[in-house]
Amino acid sequence: MKQFLKKFIGDKHFYKVVLLVAVPIMVQNGITNLVSLLDNIMVGRIGTEQMSGVAIVNQLMLVYNIGIFGAVSGAGIFGAQFYGKGDNEGVRYAFRFKLIVCLALSAIWMVLFLTLGGQVVQYFLHEGTDAGDIVATAEYAREYLLVVMPGMIPYAIAQSYTQTLRETGETILPMKAGVTAVVVNLVFDYLLIYGKFGFPELGVFGAAAATVLSRVVECVIVIWWTHHHKEKNPFIVHAFESLYVPARLAKQIIIKGLPLLMNETMWAAGMAVLNQTYSNRGLEVVAGLNISGTVSNLFNVVFIAMGSAIAIMVGQLLGAGKLEEAVDTDRKMITFSVFSCFIIGTIMILIAPLFPRIYNTSETVRKLASEFIIVASACMPLYAFTHAAYFTLRSGGKTMVTFLFDSVYVWLVCIPLAMFLVYQTDFPIFQVYFICQLTEIVKCLIGFILVKKRVWVNNLSAS
Repeated sequence: MKQFLKKFIGDKHFYKVVLLVAVPIMVQNGITNLVSLLDNIMVGRIGTEQMSGVAIVNQLMLVYNIGIFGAVSGAGIFGAQFYGKGDNEGVRYAFRFKLIVCLALSAIWMVLFLTLGGQVVQYFLHEGTDAGDIVATAEYAREYLLVVMPGMIPYAIAQSYTQTLRETGETILPMKAGVTAVVVNLVFDYLLIYGKFGFPELGVFGAAAATVLSRVVECVIVIWWTHHHKEKNPFIVHAFESLYVPARLAKQIIIKGLPLLMNETMWAAGMAVLNQTYSNRGLEVVAGLNISGTVSNLFNVVFIAMGSAIAIMVGQLLGAGKLEEAVDTDRKMITFSVFSCFIIGTIMILIAPLFPRIYNTSETVRKLASEFIIVASACMPLYAFTHAAYFTLRSGGKTMVTFLFDSVYVWLVCIPLAMFLVYQTDFPIFQVYFICQLTEIVKCLIGFILVKKRVWVNNLSAS
């Protein structure tokens, strides 16, 4: 038993180090998702059509956001390992690469949203038992999308800075910037959605405007702090004298990072397709999934932050050549993440029947939302393990493996299964959703085998 505990459980110092990295990320993501939750409630209290329209656009924006995350993460694998090696110039090159790619992706996505956004929204609109007005829902979605798009540019810039700061051990400033941004978002949501204290009552338009403002605030804070603390951030010195990135390093980042970018984008697109498939059972399903997803995101911050912590800590150890310490650290962090999610999932089940009652919507939507929350709660330990396994593989540069493990699995297993159950069976949507979520068990088995075989134990900074 002592050997078992020593293998899977760390000492006080270990958890102190882990929490110093993970907690600021949890706080930032938690407050972001809390404000998203309150934002969702404020829009939801206007009506089901407004809430559904915003939810559909947020599905599309999620694909963009996750794509940006994939772009910064690909270069971030090298950034973390360069920092572990003490190579500031390497970190600087990785930062430049992130900035260039993220801005290019933002421009491409804005063009796509302008030309195809309205058409894609229509795929989510299907009549149900008490679906509401799908024409009004489409109009609210179009309005929200047009207003929220300018926020994509400051978001891309902020992510390039934030990810680099985290890789170099600075997790507090991104947390502060994120907290400030979400407070701005929350305050202006209240002022602009409902027209309080002399501000115009703009509804969905106001919610989008508040989101854009919060993106700008976060971007300005992160840029200002980074450039005014060059002694703490040596990578930023001379960072903009040119946009030069060595061809050899750029090639390495593309080889390792392209599968990651494709994976994140295809995974997010897969989630959108899954939700679109579920939406064929009625517009009330869109509203129910929106409520459930917003609540789940608030509780998911623990395993999401632990994944980021694994990428940072394990990546730095690999870059420093401490391979056995990286394996030991990874094993204990995975155990901690999964155990935490057993507790959090239990809490989430308890609030499942209560939370949907806050919304100004139908009983059908509230019942569906409660059922979806219960499923997500029960599956949270599975999500925690697969998320940790994904970041473990990624920290060692096994991005093609993560591509197969993550997004390819969604497209080849989850989506066909959902389509079969939705179109070919009479199962209630709750059962369809539950069956599809249980496919995570297979991913857990695959992830366990890959992590156990140590295919990820690689020092990329030495190449």
